[in-house]
Amino acid sequence: MKQPLEIVLATRNPGKVRELRALLAGWPVVLRTAADFPGAPEVEEDASTLEGNARKKALALHRHTGLPALADDTGLEVDALGGRPGVHSARFAGPGAGDAENRARLLQELHGVPDRTARFRTVLAFATDDGVLCFEGICRGYILEKERGRGGFGYDPLFVPEGETRTFAELSPAEKNALSHRGKALRAWLAFLQRQTET
Repeated sequence: MKQPLEIVLATRNPGKVRELRALLAGWPVVLRTAADFPGAPEVEEDASTLEGNARKKALALHRHTGLPALADDTGLEVDALGGRPGVHSARFAGPGAGDAENRARLLQELHGVPDRTARFRTVLAFATDDGVLCFEGICRGYILEKERGRGGFGYDPLFVPEGETRTFAELSPAEKNALSHRGKALRAWLAFLQRQTET
């Protein structure tokens, strides 16, 4: 990529913004966030799929700002819970619940359950005048019986990725980004951008 690309991140989640900024370090990309644009819409994440929510957020911010917009929706899919909380991960313990309440509900539902396998899945949507493209990243692992670590956000203190003994919350940001669902989705998007500039 030769000319810096100005894009807006369709999120106000400081954890996501921090991760995305770290993942894009060294790329000629100027990142703005929804908070930089007064009147930017608060998009209700009421779609039935991660892709639906990501597309909805990216399109809304693109239309509001006129800039290419990047949005993601991420879900924790737990095998023993039939894929829940999935698209409802951020609201698992109910409307207005925070990360701690969501983790507590997850532990409650998995109490005494031997199968702890799960995966994080991110769908990243990129909206431009040409339409919306989606990129997916998956990280498999398992859920602990109690929290460990102080880093990250969301379900990170409970999730151990495959090939690791530490939770996402115990990994450094660079270690997490190398393994994470969001990192994989973003690298797929960056590979797309790279191809676009080479054609």
